[in-house]
Parts: sequence; C-alpha cells; structure tokens
Amino acid sequence: MRFFKIISVIIVLIVGAYAASMYYFVDDSKNFQIEKEIDYPVDKVFPQFNNLQNFTRWNNFFKSSQSIDIDYYTPYEGQGSAISYVDPKNDTDGEMFIRYENPNKTLKYQLFEDRNENPTLVDVKFKAVSAEKTKIIWYVHTPKLSVLRRVENFWTEDRFAENITKSMVNLKNVLGNKVEKDNQMAAIKYDSLMVENEESKMLLGINVSTSNKKDALYRNIAMNYNKVYNFVTMDLGKKDDEFGYPILITDADNYKDKEVSYFLGIPLSKKIGVSDNNFNFRSVNASQNYVMYYRGSYEARVKAILQLIQKAKKDEMRFGDIRQTFIERPVEGQEVNMKLSLSVFK
Repeated sequence: MRFFKIISVIIVLIVGAYAASMYYFVDDSKNFQIEKEIDYPVDKVFPQFNNLQNFTRWNNFFKSSQSIDIDYYTPYEGQGSAISYVDPKNDTDGEMFIRYENPNKTLKYQLFEDRNENPTLVDVKFKAVSAEKTKIIWYVHTPKLSVLRRVENFWTEDRFAENITKSMVNLKNVLGNKVEKDNQMAAIKYDSLMVENEESKMLLGINVSTSNKKDALYRNIAMNYNKVYNFVTMDLGKKDDEFGYPILITDADNYKDKEVSYFLGIPLSKKIGVSDNNFNFRSVNASQNYVMYYRGSYEARVKAILQLIQKAKKDEMRFGDIRQTFIERPVEGQEVNMKLSLSVFK
C-alpha cells in the first residue's frame, strides 16, 4: 500500500512539473509565417486558393488521404465559401471557411479541427514578384491549447511547413498542366504547317485494333477514350487539371488500311502502379515534329496528314508515327479539334 502511495506521489509530482513547465515556458498558441515562390503569375495562382474545389485537389492535407470525404458549400469560391470534411481512417474531421477576400492579394481562412471550438487562423498574401512569378506568404495563428496539450506547439510549425512544401509541388503540377493547355489553345493556327520540338511524355492508355470502315474508327476512338478517361479519373482519382490532352498514336499511313491499330493514352506526370491489365504505360520520346492543327470531321483529317507526309518527303526527312492530340475530347457524331504531329528525323 505504501508503495502505491509513493508511486502516486511521484506521478503527481511529474504531472505537476510538466504542467508548470508548459505553463511558464510554452506559449498557449503559436504565430509563424511561411514564404514560398512559384513560377506562375498571380492571376493563375490565386484561383487555386479562393476556389475550395481547386484548393482541395492540390493541398497535401486533402490530396494525400484516400479516405477523406469532403462537402462543398455555396458560393464555392471567394468570401463565404466553406467545406466540411471527415476522414474516418485517420480519425479526423473539421470545417474550413474563407472569411475575407481581396482578389489576387489576400485571403483569410478559418480552420476548425476535430470539434475544437477555437479555429486556426490563416492569412495568405499574394505578391507578384514578376509577370511570371508569385510570392505566397502564409501567416498562421494557432488556437490556444490547454496546459496539458501545449506540447503540441513544439511540432505545429514543422507539420504545417511540411504540408505546404508538399502542397506546392502538387500546385506546380496542376498549374503546369493548366497553363500548358491554355497556351496550346491560344497558339492554335488551323491548317498551317509548323515545326515543333516536343518534350518526352508518359502516357497511360490502351492498345486497340479495329475496323477502318466509314465512321467505325471514330466511334471506336470515342468509346476507348471514355474507357481511359474513366479509369484515370475514377479508378486513379485524377482530376482534369492533373493530366494533359489525350493522344492517339498510330502509323502515319495506316488511314488507307482496312484494319487500324493505335494506342490511345492520357499524359500523366509520372508512372504509377496500375492493377488493371487492360491499361499500360507508353513512353513517348522527345522529337521534332511537323505539326498541323485541324478542325472538322475525323475522316477528313487524311488531307492534313498527307500534307505533313508530303512535307517530310520534300525535305528528305524520314518520319515515324503520327500523333493525334485531341484538344477537345472525341465525341461520337461531333467534329474533332486536334493537333496532328508527324515525328521526323534525318
């Protein structure tokens, strides 16, 4: 009995010493700031922060969990927008609000975590360093913690900083895909033959052989595009701004064959594990291409392909595959909007 009394006294003394040290030497809340720069203009960066549907796609806290469930509330972006989330696997939940917005300059967030009545306050400021670079500054004020929980303040800043570092990598990938698509759309000159140097790509897609009868080929392409798109977005959980335009690769002159073989894939930033054997990765090497943008019926694309082949022969260049990049998704019964690229070499 005396032994237990001694143990109890020791525990009380330890807890008392801990509480006293937390009370006198550790602040009940923390204030800190984190700065990052990203090589995109502020008018491209800001919509990724004030639209919470965009925000949760690249913010590591939300993106890294496969079990998190998020509800979005109107107006969906800007002041007054909000989300709530539940993550049963990680045993966490919370709510997030945008309380103030000054477009392209400032946002004020409130984050309530795990039924805590006191929010974390996050002010984010955006500064245009140049026409193509933005500085982002997070000012963070954490809620007051009880004496027994103040030890958490030792790792709060590190945890927040780590999340931001990972999030910025995701944001760069999202903006890279988005800006690339915007630039491609702005640069389109239809029916003009151009020369482009194309970077290497990693495509996830499907190999297909099908009939080349009237309309049958395009119906088949539209159907298989939907298969690949659904697999990438639903099975792999990718969002539209996380990947590039779909690309169909086939022999340059097989348009005249009765049967056509092609690979149809969607560009991803890196190779990942895929459990479905119907889909596979294909690496596309960097190349010099003769290029034409084309809009019209799919069958009539042959005229543009012939122009690219004739140009290659005239320049005494050898040529490889033809790549058909669909600027607008292929839909049965509709015209196509695409870039035709013929890889050429000496």
